[in-house]
Amino acid sequence: MLADRRGHAVTAELPMSRGPLSAALIEALEDDRRLDLPSGVDSVDPYGDDLQLALYVAFEMHYAGWAGIDDDREWDHDIIAYRRELERHFLDAVRADVGPVDEFSSAQIEMNRLCVEPADGDGVSFILRDSGSWRQFRDMFAMRSLYHLKEADPHAWAIPRLRGAAKAAFVAVEFDEFGGGHGEAVHQELFADLLAAADLRPDYLAYLEGAAGWVLAPVNLMSLFGLRRSMRGAAVGHLAATEITSPPGSQRLLSGLERLDAPEPCRHFYAEHVEADAVHEQILRNDVVGELVRDEPHLETDVVFGIRGFLLVEDAFDRGLRSVWEQGALLV
Repeated sequence: MLADRRGHAVTAELPMSRGPLSAALIEALEDDRRLDLPSGVDSVDPYGDDLQLALYVAFEMHYAGWAGIDDDREWDHDIIAYRRELERHFLDAVRADVGPVDEFSSAQIEMNRLCVEPADGDGVSFILRDSGSWRQFRDMFAMRSLYHLKEADPHAWAIPRLRGAAKAAFVAVEFDEFGGGHGEAVHQELFADLLAAADLRPDYLAYLEGAAGWVLAPVNLMSLFGLRRSMRGAAVGHLAATEITSPPGSQRLLSGLERLDAPEPCRHFYAEHVEADAVHEQILRNDVVGELVRDEPHLETDVVFGIRGFLLVEDAFDRGLRSVWEQGALLV
């Protein structure tokens, strides 16, 4: 297993399977053998643990790979075909649950709606701001590590699919996410520092084992958008929604961490997002989404779909974590 200079693992061991779909893929990788197309995919819960884990495992071949697995299998045609079937079922479900996006839908109106939030909501960030315990914060940190330790990577796939002003502005946002040229300021590294300060494992994908489908779906959706040129508009919409909703949510989490006198690296991560993402919001609104829609107006419905898809899976994450806590349970 590869490790960084601080001794943190940067490739992970394959997880235990969560059902027949993930089992078939994981066993094919472990045994270095061919993989047949899955049967009965349409009868499986598209948001369930099994399908979402199988997708996460397949997508990870395009990121850090898996310890002990030949990197050449990233482009194994059996695995690609298998993943496409899983993607199809997942994407069909997201489209059905988002609902139709008509040709008159406006990306600017959608982004404006993201800015309207209640002063006192009942979501995870509100709970953690007002009354959340340190152990609940640690739960959230562990589950969000499945994204934050690869933060900005899924959206980066969209860069070569964009052109002109939209591309330049998109890269400017990503440049900040990757630390502005300073390795220690890369947001992925800041989150690893947060995990260590919270006495959690900072190793890459350390909390993948047992992660529920509602934890994995938000990451899988952005990977799906980023890896498909045909969905570049959705990838842009997804990033816009991420950055627009980040500052108020990060501010609530920062307030909760200050209430608990949490370690400085934990507070620093969210303070950085309050400041940086407020700037990113304006860049994305005007210079990325605005320019993209002007240059390729047919992509506006895809941008809207990316925004609504983001909200769909993020709301499910929120419900999933609240449900755990309402049952009096903890995840770590």
